[in-house]
Amino acid sequence: MAPFSETQNSASPQMSKETPQWPSESAILVADASLSGPGSSYDGHSPASHSSSNGAIRKVVDVLDERVLVFDPPDAESISKYKRALLPVQAYRRFKDMRYAFDRVFHEDAQQEEVFENTTKHLIDGVLNGYNGTLFAYGATGCGKTHTISGTPEKPGIIFLTMQELYERMQEQADEKTIEISLSYLEVYNETIRDLLIPANQDGPKPAILHLREDSSKKISIAGLSEHHPKDMDALMDLVFMGNANRTMSPTEANATSSRSHAVLQINICQRLKTADVSEDFTVATLSLIDLAGSERASATKNRGNRLIEGANINKSLLALGNCINALCDNKPKAHIPYRDSKLTRLLKFSLGGNCKTVMIACVSPSTQHYEETHNTLKYANRAKNIKTKVTKNTLNVDRHVSEYVQAIYELRQETVRGNNSKDASYISGGKDSRDRIRPGAGTDVHYLGSIAGLEPVASRLRNGI
Repeated sequence: MAPFSETQNSASPQMSKETPQWPSESAILVADASLSGPGSSYDGHSPASHSSSNGAIRKVVDVLDERVLVFDPPDAESISKYKRALLPVQAYRRFKDMRYAFDRVFHEDAQQEEVFENTTKHLIDGVLNGYNGTLFAYGATGCGKTHTISGTPEKPGIIFLTMQELYERMQEQADEKTIEISLSYLEVYNETIRDLLIPANQDGPKPAILHLREDSSKKISIAGLSEHHPKDMDALMDLVFMGNANRTMSPTEANATSSRSHAVLQINICQRLKTADVSEDFTVATLSLIDLAGSERASATKNRGNRLIEGANINKSLLALGNCINALCDNKPKAHIPYRDSKLTRLLKFSLGGNCKTVMIACVSPSTQHYEETHNTLKYANRAKNIKTKVTKNTLNVDRHVSEYVQAIYELRQETVRGNNSKDASYISGGKDSRDRIRPGAGTDVHYLGSIAGLEPVASRLRNGI
């Protein structure tokens, strides 16, 4: 939940008396989650009509505990039941006072690490065990989605914290497994797909428009999308920063740094055991981090021209996503799911109803200026939590060809040499007793090597055509 901006705090004098001051670090959130300015005009049907009679901004979201929040709670200064009974209904405003329950609810002063620990960290465990994972942030424009996903240099978001945790886990398993990482980053802008990891030239042509493809196994792929293999975390984060810089962003009346496209970051992980054998088991999984563009109303953003077209396409794709969520929640046998209504829903097909563990972060604003948007986001998230997916472990068994035996023997010999070097070092430091303890293990390794080395003459004869 995004905190109030300084403008909204100044417009709400009664809240400074009843609630504590917002933390000083909330100024960092304002740049990415700033709400509408004081110059916005509203009619009788706009969210401003839900404010108090003197035009002050009121808080419409109240967090009860870690799982429950209240939307539009009764105001402490509202008219009493006795006076309300004497007045007609038109003389006062009724409060919705609706409660929503979710897996986890965060207060506006929650830190990035807390959000990561309770939403994304368990997805890393699943990805390393071979299960696909997806996290996407949804909400109205200016409510803090990009801040939650990408963050700032001072307060890094979920992408940085996820990569940091992932590489730490990989280092712990480096002695037992060989893990390879590949990365792709794209955006869906005006129903077209662009690669964010291709450097954009100011004077050169614009990045090529990519196309979706679906094979016979119903798997979605994107023709021409670049795939990168970072060697370490620094190289990976450089690619993420380059993709964020190439993403389409423009200022609007509702958000000074509004994202005008949906961004999809995919990390593919392939791992196998280091023990050489005739057959190998590969574990593959994909982790998708998606920052959706915010839904917006033209009357609030005051968009014109290209910004208006962008907003219309954003709302169109989010409406298609909502229709897919509604269809998935109906639990009707063989019900049609309208994935083809938008490029975004086709990309999220397996994240929503396929082999994937999915987490949705709904970002809302507690201000009355975003009253309708906050209510719609809560209803959206409350509907999406009913979706059920079936996950299976992605394991591939690959039989080695005879020509690959030599490479397997070489890798095994290298492991034996490294093991012998470490044992010799232990013998020098530990004395005769240490040598006696190490010798049985060394004999076992040599015997195992001899059983596989016998395949080397066979492989060499097959290569020579004998």
